[in-house]
Amino acid sequence: MASSNETTSTPATQPPTANPSPAPAKIAHHHPGHSRSGQGSSAHRAYGIERSLLGAHIPETIDRMVNANLARGTGGISPAVLAMAYSDWLMHLGMAPGKQALLNEKAVRKMIRLALYAFKSSQNPETPPCIEPLRQDHRFDGEGWRQWPYNLIYQSFLLTQQWWYNATTHTRGVNRQNEAIVSFVTRQILDMFSPSNSPLTNPEILRATMEEGGQNLTRGWANFMADMEKLIAGKRLDEGEEQFVVGRHVALTPGKVVFRNSLIELIQYQPATPQVYAEPILIVPAWIMKYYILDLSPHNSMIRYLVEKGHTVFTISWKNPIAEDRDTGMDDYREQGVMAALDAVSMILPGRKIHTVGYCLGGTLLTIVTAAMARDGDHRVKTMTLFAAQTDFVEAGELLLFINESQVAFLEDMMWDQGYLDAGQMVGAFQLLRSNDLIWSRLVYDYLLGQRQPINDLMAWNADQTRMPFRMHSEYLRHIFLGNELATGHYKVKDRPIAISDIRAPIFTVATEQDHVAPWRSVYKINLLADADEVTFLLTSGGHNAGIVSEPGHGRRAYQVAGRTDQDRYIDPDTWQATTPKQQGSWWPAWQAWLVKHSAEHQVSPPTLGAPDKGLHPVDDAPGLYVLQQ
Repeated sequence: MASSNETTSTPATQPPTANPSPAPAKIAHHHPGHSRSGQGSSAHRAYGIERSLLGAHIPETIDRMVNANLARGTGGISPAVLAMAYSDWLMHLGMAPGKQALLNEKAVRKMIRLALYAFKSSQNPETPPCIEPLRQDHRFDGEGWRQWPYNLIYQSFLLTQQWWYNATTHTRGVNRQNEAIVSFVTRQILDMFSPSNSPLTNPEILRATMEEGGQNLTRGWANFMADMEKLIAGKRLDEGEEQFVVGRHVALTPGKVVFRNSLIELIQYQPATPQVYAEPILIVPAWIMKYYILDLSPHNSMIRYLVEKGHTVFTISWKNPIAEDRDTGMDDYREQGVMAALDAVSMILPGRKIHTVGYCLGGTLLTIVTAAMARDGDHRVKTMTLFAAQTDFVEAGELLLFINESQVAFLEDMMWDQGYLDAGQMVGAFQLLRSNDLIWSRLVYDYLLGQRQPINDLMAWNADQTRMPFRMHSEYLRHIFLGNELATGHYKVKDRPIAISDIRAPIFTVATEQDHVAPWRSVYKINLLADADEVTFLLTSGGHNAGIVSEPGHGRRAYQVAGRTDQDRYIDPDTWQATTPKQQGSWWPAWQAWLVKHSAEHQVSPPTLGAPDKGLHPVDDAPGLYVLQQ
């Protein structure tokens, strides 16, 4: 999920291709385009990535070009996946006369329920509706929907929606993933035709049009044309982003870039207290996002919060890849990313163990790195914290719907053609998971009511999008998502499998209740996989991003937290949620107290920024150059 904001007034500075201050030999790594041994190189050969081989595979190249162009029109969704899913469902439904009879009966019963409601509501406007929207569905909350004929319109729509859910689920013999795809796509199609999206059937739009003499539609048309102009020009659509320029309004915590290679910048933040905890913190954000979600405005910056609490904080800022980075793989992100950052931190603070933090995909990568380090006897990791990060992808939510061999091959062809997965292609997939909130409600608000939703720093960050290189994303989808190799002990680092159970460092895992990217029950599976001395699990209110950016003083926040040792019995997630006390407020203080608990008792003097005597010179002020890349 999540996904700033360099404007024309901000100099467009391109980062150098090499570290301005030569990196010490200890942390020098190979260039991502070079051949290497291990899982990455075998994947390279298997997927036929090198362009030099294409001449020998002309038919395959033609197929890939066709699929790549087709993908641009389908948003990256394979038509073959949809065709197979609907064929599977239709054939099994056609061979299920009992299910057909049940659906006919349900249709008749729903028509009778609607007719009875229509009669009763005509006699008594306070008649309770015959069907209630789902808890998360707020399309029909307005009072106008309680008036005739709009009450019948929306009730009819909800009954139809419910009937289609019954029709597309629980058909014997249908492949589970195909059933989920059919149900999901059918729901998206129905949502397109929701009465809330039409000015003729939405009473709130009609009322606004009458009260304003149609000025709302005039403003909406102007908003639409402005968005189309920006879309054609390749610009982001959100207005008000000039209020959240990176380095001017957000990402303001003082610090220096102390290390840079072809993949990352490592930022070390300036201490804010006379004494600091001995163990530094290294943050590994997801490469799908820009790191400053954890350093937004001063009031909700997690990095600033940690620094002001006396912690020495480092964070990785990933380079935004371009077509030339197509061959950068998972091994590069591990070696030139996390391992290079760990080596640099160890040079600045030799002999110190490190609190590591991984967010989303960065947490998955951090788990891979930590497991490999544990296997190889590298014990520099003091603790590992995971924010909304999955390690087992069997229950990865609706994002997993389209991840099968057909879809991955289709995506690979699209990425093969352009060298990366474009940010807009990823954003579309995430928006579909919450289409009512992120697509249709915006259509109504911006274009039919003629209003603009005020933008905040988190929304501006979300619009500051990144790309993912072809090879890395292909390897990630195949090995982590499709193969689930990390959870099953088959994922290889340096030609040898790693196991999460090798990690002995204490683990703190944060999940969010309304996460559509990393469902909390999936995140909870770290309790099954880890054999650490201590595993603490925290469940907070909010979604994938807003639940993490949950600073003290943030309203309407609550969390549950409980720890277990390697001697305690496993508790299933539903029992854990039902029995763990809920606490009001931000979870940040609870996590920070846990960090202090696992830090040395006595604080020390703050370190210098970088290690000039070892070749790690501060080269730029935070937020650095990579975060400004568009």
